[in-house]
Amino acid sequence: MGYIILEKEILADRVKKIVVLAERIAQKRLAGQFIILRTTELGERIPLTIADADPQKGTITLIFQEVGKSTYELGDMNVGDQLADVCGPLGKPTHIEYRGTVCVVGGGIGVAPVHPIAQAMKKIGNHVIGIIGARTKSLLILEKEMSQICDELHITTDDGSYGTHGFVTDELRVILSTKEVKEVVAIGPVPMMNACCKVTKEFNVPTLVSLNPIMVDGTGMCGACRVSVDGRTRFVCVDGPEFDGHKVDFKELMLRQRQYLPQEKEALELYLSHAATRH
Repeated sequence: MGYIILEKEILADRVKKIVVLAERIAQKRLAGQFIILRTTELGERIPLTIADADPQKGTITLIFQEVGKSTYELGDMNVGDQLADVCGPLGKPTHIEYRGTVCVVGGGIGVAPVHPIAQAMKKIGNHVIGIIGARTKSLLILEKEMSQICDELHITTDDGSYGTHGFVTDELRVILSTKEVKEVVAIGPVPMMNACCKVTKEFNVPTLVSLNPIMVDGTGMCGACRVSVDGRTRFVCVDGPEFDGHKVDFKELMLRQRQYLPQEKEALELYLSHAATRH
């Protein structure tokens, strides 16, 4: 049996969760690792962090936001459908050790990759403070799951519709001002991770970020996912995805992420127009 979708759930507007049969990946996966999948034989290769796994059931959980043609295509698949292929686990797992008090910060869809890291940190005895945020309440994901892991969970929304009115960085600054945090892990949109790193640098707190540049082969051969870390070129798929956030060239990363925006927009518009004619 191949990579069959066993469960599907809508978590928020354009944010979906699927549980996929992938026995060997479920057995091997560690926190922080990702997979690359194709929906069809002609599909684009897209990287997604493994949000959770059940080795007994042989399943992995993927959470994604529909933003481009391929993620919309994945979102249109249903329970019982089979993915063309799933490659993984890829990337280096998160370095997990007992630090005492740690803080994990997830912004938007970034809460999904933060979840397994928080699990692993809590499992070895760390006091885990969680901060999760979204633009508005309807876009917030995994609140229940994170509350079950974290010793403290702080929630922010940009518009004040739920939790604290403000950004995750505002809450992070308050926590770092009042608690002795030994490490921060921040995952989300690149501007959000950049902003978190500026805050943690003020307090001299080591910070990990998980980078998400354009990725193609996932094995370090194509060079598409290169980033600059501490003035050196790194490949996210094999050297990461996690790096010392205080050493990442975020400006370069943001520019590289935007280089194919016109083509991505055209591909999505074409897919949506074809989808409309089918329905």
